[in-house]
Amino acid sequence: MGHIGTHAFSVSLYPKLAYKPDVDFEPIGLVFHQPTVIVARKDFPAKDLKEFIGYAKANAEKLNVGHAGVGSITFTLPLLLNSLLGIKPTMVPFNGGAPATNALVGGQVDYIVTGITDIGQQVQTGTIKAYAVVATERHPILPNVPTTIEAGLPEFQALPWWALFAPKGVPQPILDALTDALDKALDDEQVRKRFSDLGGVIPGKERRGQQPLAALVKSEIARWTPIIKAANVTIG
Repeated sequence: MGHIGTHAFSVSLYPKLAYKPDVDFEPIGLVFHQPTVIVARKDFPAKDLKEFIGYAKANAEKLNVGHAGVGSITFTLPLLLNSLLGIKPTMVPFNGGAPATNALVGGQVDYIVTGITDIGQQVQTGTIKAYAVVATERHPILPNVPTTIEAGLPEFQALPWWALFAPKGVPQPILDALTDALDKALDDEQVRKRFSDLGGVIPGKERRGQQPLAALVKSEIARWTPIIKAANVTIG
């Protein structure tokens, strides 16, 4: 199982990466993606995303963004958001997503961009404030939170994804059998319910299979490489 980190972010983050994500694997198929949410401390001044954007642009040097470490989704997605807004707030690392969320609840950082299941309960209880789901559709966990498209920042689209890959050179008949098995599993009601409970969204038929995954990996590498390089961040 690979994901957006191992097969896209890693290319720019690791100067000595020992593999080429778009060359050294055989794609089997996309499994699911999980929407993220732009959330802020409960007393953040902005009432909606448009006000958040205005406030962030006017006060960028004072803002702190929590994340779960360099290379994590909670680190890389804010890089895209900050790039779109033209701001460079202070990035504050924590030892995982839970500590970053706790810091947000405690008002120690101003905002984070994190997985919907990691903060759904806190949003529902009002301990933090949600501005937008980073997706094209609203999510059942937070049905009252608009998407970035609805909220006025349609260009901020970034869906963390997970997919199955095989070693390079696996015979095509075996790859086809694995792809077919994955397709059947993704249509199983119990599997779909489990992914839904985890906040995951199963891809439609048009996004499943080997070719769509191969194209996704190439496009994600092309998309994220300049964003990460502009932040001047590497690991190792």
